[in-house]
Amino acid sequence: MLKRRAMIVVVGGLAISLLVGSGTSWGRVKSRTADIYPELELFADALSAIESDYVDEVKPKDLIYGALQGMLGTLDDHSQFLDPDTYNEMRVETEGKFGGLGIEIAIRDELLTIVSPIDDTPAWKAGLQAGDRIVKIDGELTRGITLTEAVKKLRGEPGSEVTLTVLRESERELLDIAVTRAIITIQSIKDVKILEDGIGYIRLAEFQEQTPNDLNAAIERLVQDGMDSLILDLRNNPGGLLDVAVVVSEAFLERGQMVVSTQGRRSNQNLEFRVRNSRGHVEEPMVVLVNGGSASGSEIVAGAVQDNHRGIIVGEKTFGKGSVQTIIPLRDGSALRLTTSKYFTPSGRCIHGLGIDPDVVVPAEDHKPRDGDNKDKDQQKDESQKPADIFEGLEPKKESKEPDKADLFATDRQLAVAVDVLKGIRVYRSLGRP
Repeated sequence: MLKRRAMIVVVGGLAISLLVGSGTSWGRVKSRTADIYPELELFADALSAIESDYVDEVKPKDLIYGALQGMLGTLDDHSQFLDPDTYNEMRVETEGKFGGLGIEIAIRDELLTIVSPIDDTPAWKAGLQAGDRIVKIDGELTRGITLTEAVKKLRGEPGSEVTLTVLRESERELLDIAVTRAIITIQSIKDVKILEDGIGYIRLAEFQEQTPNDLNAAIERLVQDGMDSLILDLRNNPGGLLDVAVVVSEAFLERGQMVVSTQGRRSNQNLEFRVRNSRGHVEEPMVVLVNGGSASGSEIVAGAVQDNHRGIIVGEKTFGKGSVQTIIPLRDGSALRLTTSKYFTPSGRCIHGLGIDPDVVVPAEDHKPRDGDNKDKDQQKDESQKPADIFEGLEPKKESKEPDKADLFATDRQLAVAVDVLKGIRVYRSLGRP
């Protein structure tokens, strides 16, 4: 019997990270064999009947894989069986480069739901939004679909197209959105700059292996540019690696402060993650921007900042993905993605299914179509007749430039409020307040 097994812990989307620790306790399984054996005999009877009487011959592995998919699918929305191909694809994602549409998905309320579109990917450009319910994929209903099945349908050859029919509850209508698959390359840090008057801005898109180094470099750059306060933008950040979310939190918290805790059925799943290596950026006023696409790892950071009274959370309620999945590799290259615990913010809040409420609630603006958004065909036809469109592409393209601050704040109300909050903190401190 193996005394140790390599496991992988997941806190968001399909990202994975190695978890160092003791392996599965098979003794508990043995202690329940008296209960399990009769049920295994029932399974064997069904398997035998299928092999002998089913109209078509089916490979034994296909039957076992199907049984495993069904078994894991009955547990919760996030547990699933991963065949070898799907498992390999998941491991590739930790490198920040993979093929697909650029969305994080989950099963929520028994519906295939977009957790978040990733910035600058085909899904983002097509106008898919956090919270969109995917009801059809290429015309096929997704009723009862598993995450494994959905991933297989959504992925494909780069350059190929898939049409998603989504229910957008805010607009109370079904939308057909065509998305062209591509190789998805993700940069964990999307934007770093000084907005104005020493207010630094970092857009963190996802928690990956290289994120801590990228974040440290971004902070150092902003410090050199005169940063004295910071906005950390976690909007539409679907999460990623648990250990990375903890390290990111350490950049802003004091040594010894709680970041997150996990609780499961077994004692070795009850863990506390505290700041061990404070990065020293604990004095600057700080705002964290979140929205409905901020999930899992993003919620860990936001919850740690909020509960430790380190900064102000601005935006909209987060997604509410507060469970931890462990990836358990199996002998044939497949794996189980099993929910093993839930995580809790430093104050003991379990936000699974609830999300984190911002300190300052700022609704987002109405969705503005981005490149690739599907439009009414008649509208497309009319627009194609505009003279400006005819000449577009024939003239030399002008170099892109940074948007004017006034334009940026006018189109991003949440960011504008974050800047105002930091200015208010400055005024408060100037009055001699702590």
